[in-house]
Amino acid sequence: CCCDPDCSPEDFSLFTTCSVPVVTGDSHLCSQKAAVYSLDVEANPPERIFKLIDQVNPSIFCIHATNYKQALYLKSPEIPTPENFDQLLEKYGGSSFRAEPDSWDLDTDVQNPPEYGLPVQTEDAFLRLPSPVVSSWCSDANPAGFLVNQATKCIRSVSVEKCDSIQALSMLFYINSSILAVNITVQSIVVQSVNGMRTLLSSSDVLRLPMVLDELCINAVLGVNYHITHTDTGEIIEAAAAFVLGAISKEAISIEQSFEISFTQENTQPVPLSGNPGYVVGLPVRAGFQPPGYPFPAAFLNKHSQLTILQSTSTQDCLAAQGARAPVLFGYNMISGCKLRITAAMECQPLAQTLLDVLKGQSFPEFVASFGNSQAQDVLDWVPITQLHISEQSPCQIPVSLGIEVKWTKYGSLVNPQARIVNVTATITTSTLKQLPSGRERIIPVTSSVVFTDISSPAEPSYKAWPTIDIKLPFDFFYPFV
Repeated sequence: CCCDPDCSPEDFSLFTTCSVPVVTGDSHLCSQKAAVYSLDVEANPPERIFKLIDQVNPSIFCIHATNYKQALYLKSPEIPTPENFDQLLEKYGGSSFRAEPDSWDLDTDVQNPPEYGLPVQTEDAFLRLPSPVVSSWCSDANPAGFLVNQATKCIRSVSVEKCDSIQALSMLFYINSSILAVNITVQSIVVQSVNGMRTLLSSSDVLRLPMVLDELCINAVLGVNYHITHTDTGEIIEAAAAFVLGAISKEAISIEQSFEISFTQENTQPVPLSGNPGYVVGLPVRAGFQPPGYPFPAAFLNKHSQLTILQSTSTQDCLAAQGARAPVLFGYNMISGCKLRITAAMECQPLAQTLLDVLKGQSFPEFVASFGNSQAQDVLDWVPITQLHISEQSPCQIPVSLGIEVKWTKYGSLVNPQARIVNVTATITTSTLKQLPSGRERIIPVTSSVVFTDISSPAEPSYKAWPTIDIKLPFDFFYPFV
């Protein structure tokens, strides 16, 4: 009633306040007019009070002017009909599309480095990465996003009689366009027989096109794996494709195709994954650190991109074990250790630093990947390692143990839950080192351990359980039944 002119004073008397006292437009605007409504219930009859004020957005991230006029109007969506269905499916059937495809700048003379997630442009449109749309059938309208590693599988309708005319079964369909003046080369060709046996061809220079031979469609593309190499500034300098070609029998009406694309910066090694997306039991826990002053965690991964602990040696000598590390494998509780022989001549501070290096390694990571496929640029996919110290009050403290607790949970669907790390705690325990008499020695054990804890909440049943009553019934409650 506050903003409805049809409401009468009799209607006002039913209310005391306005449920929506302020009405504004876009809340992201820096400054705008706001309508303020209130009710004067003490007046007889009650009155509505209206004020128009200037409202200022205190956020520094606000819209100064709405100069995109098309966003201010609602366009009526085009209703699918039997006549325009194919056209709409071609335009919007992919997993991603743009509202203004005609505005793409396809001028290959201007080689602007692509940004993360934007379609990888070719000389005619964009690099295709076929994927399923509504159903499992392949759609060739899905563009490959820059720096976005993807893997898709979809079903393609085929006909052996027409296999040489189906573009998606030909190698040319995937390499006949250049990416910003960089030609796509054939890295390798694997031929798969009808029974599934694969053979790697010694030469990939020969282009093998699909053809009909003895009622079989041979050299049909079953899989494509793109590998894109770029510079640190985002310029694509190399593009290669690995193919899996196979034979299709005349009885087949459809085949499954697989497509994959990966990006690697030049002069760097690709980072191995430990799951997709969740961790796989037995694979290394991925870890890294963020260099000081780096604007975002794009340099998370260390040399081995793994969380490691002290590796036990046959001699059990801590000084000999310095530098020997074992990767922490997801889901595996681990314990290792060594023995340190202490003499009276050893000084406290150098000994404490040596033991700390033995337990933590030369560069102990600061972050752990929450998923097995977490990318370095995804800031929220990295969990900081909480470091704790347990010590005694004494002048000389030396670290004797490192305990790492990894808490993880089941994420996603109950049918196919994915392992996700949510918390990592590294605890250093120190012990008091007492001064030994001259000529005496002491051996102390040094241990390192990892424990994985599942903190997943139990799945709630789809039904409401009957309440239980915690009381003791009389002994003859069920008499005369047993």
